Amino acid sequence: MRRGCPATLSADEQYCQELTRREAANFYWGFVALPRPQRSAIYALYSFARQVDDDVDLGGAVGSESAPSGGTGADRFELMRDRVERCFTGRADDPVMRVLAHVVDRYGIPREELEALIHGVEMDLRVSRYQSWEDLQTYCRLVASSVGRMCVRIFGFSDLVALEYADDLGVAMQVANILRDVREDMERGRIYLPQDELRRFGVSEQSLTTGIPEAGWEPLMRHQIARAKNLFASGLRVSEVIPRRAAACVLTMAGIYQAIVAEIEREPYLPLRRRTVLSSREKLSVMLKSWLQAL
Repeated sequence: MRRGCPATLSADEQYCQELTRREAANFYWGFVALPRPQRSAIYALYSFARQVDDDVDLGGAVGSESAPSGGTGADRFELMRDRVERCFTGRADDPVMRVLAHVVDRYGIPREELEALIHGVEMDLRVSRYQSWEDLQTYCRLVASSVGRMCVRIFGFSDLVALEYADDLGVAMQVANILRDVREDMERGRIYLPQDELRRFGVSEQSLTTGIPEAGWEPLMRHQIARAKNLFASGLRVSEVIPRRAAACVLTMAGIYQAIVAEIEREPYLPLRRRTVLSSREKLSVMLKSWLQAL
């Protein structure tokens, strides 16, 4: 391989693996299904995505432009773009980017997809409300579908339609995230549920702030759940055009998020009270079912 530093790659891979094991509460369950080279590549990709995301999630209130590790939020994202530049020009100088330099070289990952992820996450510095589903979908495609496309490139695929399915699956999982984190996001000053849909169903921001449900909350949740299900139905077709072990990975990760959506469907007021989580036993059950389905 022509980029990075092979002499230190093993230690760098270990760094990415440990970061992923520590931070990827849901995704890690799927990653273990992959062959080692792909698993290492996904660890590096996840590690980079986690670091980008942390620059917003650990940075304080929306609009503060502050960042956890010094400088403004905008400065931190420029640093992320510089890391991508170094990755693609053979000058990577940190563990994550040294591994990622090999990944983008081996699997043909376009620079634009990494930059789309940065752009999407950066939106959280300046956007705290989305006026319509179309606006929210644009955000979801940047922060989630971009990652889905890169994962599919690492997995390998038999038909280019895999990238379109990855787009839908990324949006589906991001919608599940939004439903799961309604309470947490509100505490950070963010509302991802489309504003026009809140108005249509008669749900006020005060209801989100207080956690006291209004009459339109359950119909609003049913609407969001139906949208997520349709996106999952389309996106999961990617499992038909990627290798079986990769399909087991995808089905596991998506299955965990589908289970979260199912939990909210059973208890639609849950997002107003707390974050929706699955137990380790429930995640293990999803993983076993997914492996059987794929293999």
